[in-house]
Amino acid sequence: MAVRGVAAKKTAIADERSASERMLDAAERLFAEQGMSEVGLRAISAAANVNLASISYHFGSKEALVEEVFRRRATKIAAERDRGLDLALQEPDADKRLEAILRVFLESGFAGDTPADAARFAKLRARINTEDTALARRLLSESFDAGSRRFLAALGEVLPHLDAKQIGWRFHAMLGVMVYTMANSGRIQSLTNGECDPSNYLAAVDQLLPVVVAIFRSDAPPARR
Repeated sequence: MAVRGVAAKKTAIADERSASERMLDAAERLFAEQGMSEVGLRAISAAANVNLASISYHFGSKEALVEEVFRRRATKIAAERDRGLDLALQEPDADKRLEAILRVFLESGFAGDTPADAARFAKLRARINTEDTALARRLLSESFDAGSRRFLAALGEVLPHLDAKQIGWRFHAMLGVMVYTMANSGRIQSLTNGECDPSNYLAAVDQLLPVVVAIFRSDAPPARR
């Protein structure tokens, strides 16, 4: 009886974990496809095949669910980005070090357990980056500000001809390239008859990296009169 009781308890815990993961996966997919503000809890519960009360039980609110969806992958991306930067900084050649730093930043934005997970979360991040809400700004800030400042400092060391403001604007341009590529709106596929396809994000980085490197290597602009 005791053995059966322990087994039943383990099964119940596994089922709860499975329900929680289904809700997170469903929410991530729907948020990526439609945006956070457009998706309600009923749609998430239906997609996850759970009752509506389960979301409140596991997460308490939609905002808490959004936070958990974002943090479960953002934490891994931030950690991978930190590790990658540590390796890039060991490159003795300054030109190669710049390229290594920028590649780490761009590629780590597509981290995930599987390519499908990475693509889905990349699209969600692109949406969050364009949603002007306090929650979106807080999630991005809490997850990525500290790591991004490390990259800004590293870029400042390898690009002494630029001041902090100029590096900041170039970093802004890189974020624009990254977020628009992650959003994968289909525009570039239409214009190039499918020759350019951001769906393969890592291949896209190979094409975009020389452009981003050139942005950072460009001379400081003359002062506006």
